[in-house]
Amino acid sequence: MFLLGAAFDDQDPGDALRAAADTVVAAEAAGFDEAWIAEHHFMTYGTCPSAITFAGHALGATERITVGTAVSVLSTAHPVAVAEQTRMLDQLSGGRFALGVGRGGPWVDLEVFGTGAGRYDHGFGESLDLLLRSLTADTVRGEGPTFAFRDVPLVPPPRSRPGPPVTVACTSDDTAALAAAHGLPMLLGMHTGPDEKKRMVDVHDHAARAAGLEPVGGHTSVVLTHVADDRDTAIRHLRRSLHRWLTPGLAGYVPVDDRPRTRRDPVEYAETLCTLHPVGAPADIAVQLGEDIAATGVDRVLMMVEGGGSRAHTLETVQRIGAEVLPTLRALRPVFGE
Repeated sequence: MFLLGAAFDDQDPGDALRAAADTVVAAEAAGFDEAWIAEHHFMTYGTCPSAITFAGHALGATERITVGTAVSVLSTAHPVAVAEQTRMLDQLSGGRFALGVGRGGPWVDLEVFGTGAGRYDHGFGESLDLLLRSLTADTVRGEGPTFAFRDVPLVPPPRSRPGPPVTVACTSDDTAALAAAHGLPMLLGMHTGPDEKKRMVDVHDHAARAAGLEPVGGHTSVVLTHVADDRDTAIRHLRRSLHRWLTPGLAGYVPVDDRPRTRRDPVEYAETLCTLHPVGAPADIAVQLGEDIAATGVDRVLMMVEGGGSRAHTLETVQRIGAEVLPTLRALRPVFGE
């Protein structure tokens, strides 16, 4: 499951966050394996400003499900602080926390948090290196142009070596190559379909081999999923609700330093999401998900379930996916692989 804490129309952001938290609990009851939360600032597209904080709350409210961040943005956070929080949640949850990290975007967040556009433009590689060392080492020292500090001990200790799993959000070939060079899997967003995701996997694999490494699996794909009795009904419903989310939500992306930006059209984007992703009758959703996995080689799928536009619709979608989609999908595993 993939959650944004998306706010529709003039919905109170606190209500959106509480609905997202309730959805994680419902997902565990419905049989989902994992629930990941996105991180955004100063917008209603996603109302969670700290994915790690949300994950801590969700882990405390559940017993079995893995909770992940999709993603913790390294351009506006200190990598050592992210590592400390990750080590703590890994210990307290008994290994149920999964860390997703990303570069983020060239947004006003960089100005507000004082990290500056340089962290986005040039600092992601250094941030990722420092994060990875801080997740497993007993001590860490900052020796880069951005992070320079004396050797310090890290607590708590990692629960296990090599530490909790890390996934890197990749929207460009350069970031895919960076993830591959570190032996890390990718998180691929719902703005792309199977063909582009397969291309990114190929870029990642090629970069891994060029670095003298075996390509890793375990990539993650985000898809929009909405259940109805048939595809046409699901799309009609989504067209109404997605416009109410995307029109104000996408306007929240404000560039840093007044950089020029081409705004994504909310109507066009809603149509793209409906076209690309598995929506409709439960059996059809399961088959399309299986086909996408076989086509891309990406075998971890996060379903964005908030597209219905209300807490009630989200919980209904979760329950129906759990009862009518997951059993069929799992029965198809011998067809498209584990």
